[in-house]
Amino acid sequence: RSPTTGPQAPPSNGGLLSNCQGNKKALLIGINYFGQGGELRGCINDVKNIKSLIQTRGFYDDPSRMVILTDDQRDPQYQPTRDNIIQAMHWLVDGAQPNDSLFFHYSGHGSQKTDHDSDEVDGTDETIVPVDYKSAGDIVDDEMNAILVQQLPRGARLTAIFDSCHSATALDLPFIYDTYGQPKQQKYSKKQAGTNLLEAGLALKGGNPLAMFSGAKKAYGTLSALANEGNAQEITAQTRSTQADAIMFSGCKDYQTSADTNVSGYGATGAASFAFVNAVRTGGQMTFAELLAMMRDTLYGKYEQKIQMSTGFPTDMNIPFVF
Repeated sequence: RSPTTGPQAPPSNGGLLSNCQGNKKALLIGINYFGQGGELRGCINDVKNIKSLIQTRGFYDDPSRMVILTDDQRDPQYQPTRDNIIQAMHWLVDGAQPNDSLFFHYSGHGSQKTDHDSDEVDGTDETIVPVDYKSAGDIVDDEMNAILVQQLPRGARLTAIFDSCHSATALDLPFIYDTYGQPKQQKYSKKQAGTNLLEAGLALKGGNPLAMFSGAKKAYGTLSALANEGNAQEITAQTRSTQADAIMFSGCKDYQTSADTNVSGYGATGAASFAFVNAVRTGGQMTFAELLAMMRDTLYGKYEQKIQMSTGFPTDMNIPFVF
């Protein structure tokens, strides 16, 4: 195995891996949506467990190094509102230098919106849902990529964990990998496309004008997404690539949901957050690909969701995972 210390050789495209021995900063966000529809149970607990984990890796619970936004806090500046999340994202990347290690964790609702810049294979932008989403709106993946990824200097690391529904491309990182560390293309799910077209056909056949309109709209959107697949991949690679060392683990594919569950001896938790904490705590020294495999194995047979791993430039994922 490669050593975990010392500078890494730059990949051919000009991206540079961080040795993660510089400054460390973390932004942890957990939203249970108390008193709102779709209230969750495990998101704040996820933040506590992630915080406990990263403190063993040199991240300090100090306001200049760690910001925690959860909706159980009384101080309004630490409520996970849209404005506070955006401000905290800017704080996280501000002043970043090569070999720094930045850590971002989000546990809460995820959603989707119609994509207007053709960079999404499935025709939808992925979003995260602030506690005040009803008045302030969601935060779209394009915006998160612009803040968290594009502002990072070459050789600075961002490790991002999104434990939310529809999160595979929540940061729009263009390079996606399997559990062997091999790159794979992001594709619009043919299974999901078939389901959508079947539902659209049934709606069109039903005769209800509103249902027929909805069915036609769904069919058009599905066929458009299938036609746009290659073009979207190219746009993402051209506009979302980065020379910074950005890596993301997401709770599921874009068309899947992420489970809010309960694990014996662990309590209420997001399945993906639990899988990450469990793998890092018990897996010893692992490569990125081995970490992905262990996270997926933790959930296999219990949940349908499939954890995804992506980066901002083509990266050898069979090197040790450090952060």
